[in-house]
Amino acid sequence: MEIVEKLNSRLLDRSSQKCKLDIEEYKQRALVYAQMEGAISVLSDMQAGRSYVYKSKAAWELGLSMQENPSEINSIWEEEIIKRIHPDDRLKKYIHELRFYEMMDAMDTELRADYSVLSKIRMKDKNDEYRFVKHRMFYIYSPDNGKLRFAFCLYHIALDQTQLPVSDFMIINTAKGEIIVKDKLNYQNILSKRELEVLKYVGEGYASKEIAGILSISINTVSRHRQNILEKLKVKILYRHLKTAFISSFFL
Repeated sequence: MEIVEKLNSRLLDRSSQKCKLDIEEYKQRALVYAQMEGAISVLSDMQAGRSYVYKSKAAWELGLSMQENPSEINSIWEEEIIKRIHPDDRLKKYIHELRFYEMMDAMDTELRADYSVLSKIRMKDKNDEYRFVKHRMFYIYSPDNGKLRFAFCLYHIALDQTQLPVSDFMIINTAKGEIIVKDKLNYQNILSKRELEVLKYVGEGYASKEIAGILSISINTVSRHRQNILEKLKVKILYRHLKTAFISSFFL
């Protein structure tokens, strides 16, 4: 899983100095958010490599299992939820979260709490039809070692189900009420049909060799398509907070 491995290498806390934040306190917060907001809340512990998922009735509407509530996962990825996200939006979500991590990592520690991710993504519901879901993500950093300790995600069924040309991905400053990064790329207007196919499989975690086999093309052709994707998108997706080197490393 190429993209997930890159995210894991950045997100998981493997430092020797352990964070002393109380996991039980943050689990209680996740429970309260799910109950009060009618949301699915996911608390991912980067130090333990585990996640805790708290579900409201919205989970049933989105076709998710209600048997275990909360459920514990031996991963920082809530796969049951992620697999219901539209493949195009799943890829954009990964790219967007990598951007957010890099931006937060370069930021002064006292400013980090002001920022969060706000997205509008397509997810399958209980009838296997796509509906818009509002996704919010917050990072909590350790006061002991300065590393990312918790990622907290909320999923709500969006009130506005108006069909947008593309899904909406933003990084916001909640303290100032400002949009810092807004990505409304419609990749279909930028990339060729074959490049879209390659991008889809990259987003699903396939390596270049696997993509070559699936599409019956050479690995060199896959590499060329990936380079073309980078060239076409890098002008569109670079923002003042991020460096070209980060975006380039994502596609390599």
